[in-house]
Amino acid sequence: MNIVVCVKYVPDAQADRTFSDSDNTTDRTNVPGLLSELDEYAVEEALKIAEATESEVTVLTVGPAEASEATKKALQMGAHAAVHVQDEAIHGSDALATSLVLAKAIEKMDPKPDLVLTGMASTDGTMGVVPTMLAERLGLPAVTYASELTVDGGAVTIRRDGDLASQTIEASLPCLVSVTDQINEPRYPSFKGIMAAKKKPVQTWSLGDLGVEAGQVGLAGAWTTVESFAARPPRQQGTIVVDEGDGGAKLAGFLAERKFV
Repeated sequence: MNIVVCVKYVPDAQADRTFSDSDNTTDRTNVPGLLSELDEYAVEEALKIAEATESEVTVLTVGPAEASEATKKALQMGAHAAVHVQDEAIHGSDALATSLVLAKAIEKMDPKPDLVLTGMASTDGTMGVVPTMLAERLGLPAVTYASELTVDGGAVTIRRDGDLASQTIEASLPCLVSVTDQINEPRYPSFKGIMAAKKKPVQTWSLGDLGVEAGQVGLAGAWTTVESFAARPPRQQGTIVVDEGDGGAKLAGFLAERKFV
């Protein structure tokens, strides 16, 4: 079985994330980046399936040159190969364009994947819509938010945990599955895995290789854009209520003034 895992290079959540002053897009140059933590769960699940079924795992990313760090981490974890779609025209693409490029890349792969895995969302955009958009473009069933995944023959079964109940959902292969951070515990790359990753095949494709025109992607063609941004104001000192026998009344008055009660 052939498995493709879509991964994303995102700004480190622990860093001082910001936007570019030139075009209001996410600053991915001056901020340290890494493989999206939510995508690590998808990589780990693919590796677990591969180990049980002798499958091949290919990681796919779309982004600038720095995005190769995301595929490198996945290869060090144990993925067998990687594809990096890199083109200046992709800069500023929204979810719609991203799903288009991912779909065209998957369609170009040979052999075709039996299973496409993604994280539930990216840790920078946190929209969570790309998996379903991608499945629609590929004409595949979308089975999303899996907290448990089983592959048996020509079908997958997932458990989706909600606030009030858990659902069991089954779909035939080929299909797309997005997984949550409850599904497993991603492994750390071993020294052996780090060394082996240096010899694994990595293909770099452009939009031209995929048959995608520059006008279909990028900031100019985006349906959603950031109009403006500003740094979060510093936290101000809170109000201290001194209890002199009337602390409860003062606290109630403070809350009532701000319409909390």
